[in-house]
Amino acid sequence: MVNCCGLLNAKKEPVPLKSVEVELEVRDHVATVVSTLNYENKEDKPIEAVFVFPLPGDAAVCHFSATIGQKQIVAEVKEKQEAREEYDDALSSGQQAFLLEESEESPDIFSLSVGSLPPGESASIRLEYITELAVQADDGLRFCLPAVLNPRYQPQGSEGAGVQVTSVPASQVPYGLSFSARVSSPRPVSKVESKCSLDPLQYLNTEQTQATVKLAAGHKFDRDVELLIYYKDAHQPTAVVEAGQASAEPGSLMGDPVVMLSLYPEFPEAVMSSVSSHGEFVLLLDRSGSMDSPINNSKSHPTRIGSARDTLLLLLKSLPMGCYFNIFSFGSSYEHIFPKSVEYSQKTMEEALKKVEQMGANLGGTEILKPLKHIYSQPCIPSQPRQLFVFTDGEVGNTKEVINVVKKNSGSHRCFSFGIGEGASTALVNGLAKEGGGHAQFITGADRMQPKVMQSLRFALQPAVEDISVTWDLPKGVSATVLSPPITALFHGQRSLVYAQLTGQSSEAAEGCVTVKYSLAGHASESELHFSLKPAEDTGLTVHRLASRTLIRSLEMEMRERTGQHVDRVKKKAVELSVQSGVSSAFTAFIAVNKGDGEAIQGPLVRRNVPIPIIQLRGHPRLRCSMPVNCNLAMNISPQMHPPPVMACKKGKAGPKMKFKAQLMKSQERQMQPPQSLSGAMMSPAYSDYRGVVDMCLPEQTLRDPLLQLVSLQKASGCWVLDPALAAALGKTSEEVENTKPASVNHEVWATILALIWLHGFKRDAQEEWELLAMKAVSWLRAQNAACMTECVEAGNAVLGCSEQKDALGL
Repeated sequence: MVNCCGLLNAKKEPVPLKSVEVELEVRDHVATVVSTLNYENKEDKPIEAVFVFPLPGDAAVCHFSATIGQKQIVAEVKEKQEAREEYDDALSSGQQAFLLEESEESPDIFSLSVGSLPPGESASIRLEYITELAVQADDGLRFCLPAVLNPRYQPQGSEGAGVQVTSVPASQVPYGLSFSARVSSPRPVSKVESKCSLDPLQYLNTEQTQATVKLAAGHKFDRDVELLIYYKDAHQPTAVVEAGQASAEPGSLMGDPVVMLSLYPEFPEAVMSSVSSHGEFVLLLDRSGSMDSPINNSKSHPTRIGSARDTLLLLLKSLPMGCYFNIFSFGSSYEHIFPKSVEYSQKTMEEALKKVEQMGANLGGTEILKPLKHIYSQPCIPSQPRQLFVFTDGEVGNTKEVINVVKKNSGSHRCFSFGIGEGASTALVNGLAKEGGGHAQFITGADRMQPKVMQSLRFALQPAVEDISVTWDLPKGVSATVLSPPITALFHGQRSLVYAQLTGQSSEAAEGCVTVKYSLAGHASESELHFSLKPAEDTGLTVHRLASRTLIRSLEMEMRERTGQHVDRVKKKAVELSVQSGVSSAFTAFIAVNKGDGEAIQGPLVRRNVPIPIIQLRGHPRLRCSMPVNCNLAMNISPQMHPPPVMACKKGKAGPKMKFKAQLMKSQERQMQPPQSLSGAMMSPAYSDYRGVVDMCLPEQTLRDPLLQLVSLQKASGCWVLDPALAAALGKTSEEVENTKPASVNHEVWATILALIWLHGFKRDAQEEWELLAMKAVSWLRAQNAACMTECVEAGNAVLGCSEQKDALGL
């Protein structure tokens, strides 16, 4: 019988992971994260602890070590199969071993195996990774420490076997987390925000360029740890030159200097204020069962699908006349509103909104690949550039396959992606936008989806930047080899990173120059960045490792696009680069073996899966609707309805030699399948908190949110109609709005001016959400050439109790 002492999982089995300590250091826009995982075996037999956990999808894992007593064992990077065999051989010989490997299907999932931990023994695992911080549309830098790893849906017939995930409800995670961060920048740190409770920000100097912050005590594993970091006068173009590693061979990536460029293009105000009237807008909405969960695991907040429906309403109202659009939704199957994209009009908009009202999280799994392929199979409409908006909670097992399809079609569209809720795959959401030349956003905690999506719509409505080129002007004898993929998209104020290897000798006083040229709205533009070639001090090898990670990801993508012998050559190159730089890849793993002189560990080796938190579904506290075939969940249903999972064990003196892949296959054969008899009931959507959104609203059908109530009444052309529904949305009676209309003005002009005044007067704090549809309303008013506009605004202010000026309304 197992000695059940210490922390227990949902099956009353001991959990050897006792605590996780995370130290974050942010330098400008680069983050270094050191995680320490403390293990202890309180059982009476040796164990193997297996922990499958998330990391940021673009992280470069660069250090892995284990400390047992006073002895530290630093892991090496080796080819993955070689590392697995060395790990198995060590366990078979009774030695302690540690294996860290990246999922071959999704770079944001890692598996850590702590092998042969004797009874009463403790081990401390140190894991270090670096990553660039993503720029948000509000100019903040986003760092996210993923705590939640939702099971990834593995589509039928997809490539790869998937990853085994052991999950428990977030409230039952049996280990603690401590988190601290240090932020430094050449510019002052203005603020640090988080959805999690933080201790007050502490500045370390009078210039406020250095600060520390800690996670408040009592953090629950029901959310990722997200920090939003804001600098004063941030996002200035910069260049960092880092010296090569002294022990590395000259001419190699690690031996030569590497430069990291951060480019922030600034577009003319005339371009930024203009909105295109062209485009094909394809909206792709996740309707898998998990979309019925609240965004932040709070019953007081809307469900993901409910928020998505409200967002689609705003999007449809904000589209310009003359464009084309269509809406797809997907789960285990996919649906579309129109067979092909249609021209935007009052009729097509109304038809789409009626279908959106009926959308629930009732389509089962998360098969995103098939609808993407269908969308790409449809020919593009001439002079209507395609803009794809993808909404998902990002739980798929074939991440790389999905991103590869987007990359193959990147020349014909831009892809804007939105990760909804805790546990959304950063690899999927960021990868879609990066390879699709668009922009990624994450909606977590108390975030409203609408402003973030409307920010991206503004990007999509701006003219696409074309003919992008990067040229280098370096001293004689110095050359640059660009390591990053070519820049395919530029957005106003958004960062583009370029890594390049510098070859040749130069004086420390020498300077280089990079020129970015592009065409915007038919006009040629360029921007220059001058920088010193003198290496920066105290950077370690951060820039080299980030550059290596970038090149490795490019090679992995190239492999998926090639066949035959070329694949083997590219894989060999990726493995060599990973080993030389000490950076993780899909083809390598970190392996550490304790080759001490002690006796071999005796006794049967018992496997213990360390659980990861899972966000619970409303109404089903331990069951997700979109359950993947590769997920091992703690269930709260009767044994007759679902067989219990079988725990994998190793038997014999020290456990027979068992290959990792064979273990994984056997484990997957035991994984649970969702009960077919429950699928219909579990996937039924709840519509009680959502009311109809149609132009002919009755008073009792009004939306809870007054803003969405008003927005739902706007016509596709941009105007409003003077009727009882509008009066109710404005908080007035029909008589109050009709009897105060200036005699010389028609009803629609009056209604539209009233709506604009109400938006500016009462919803200015939500301007990002309604700005585009207000611009459409102003354009419609200008086209009417209505007289007495000043009189109308004054009368509207009197009715609504506002004091808005005509100029402020855009009139």
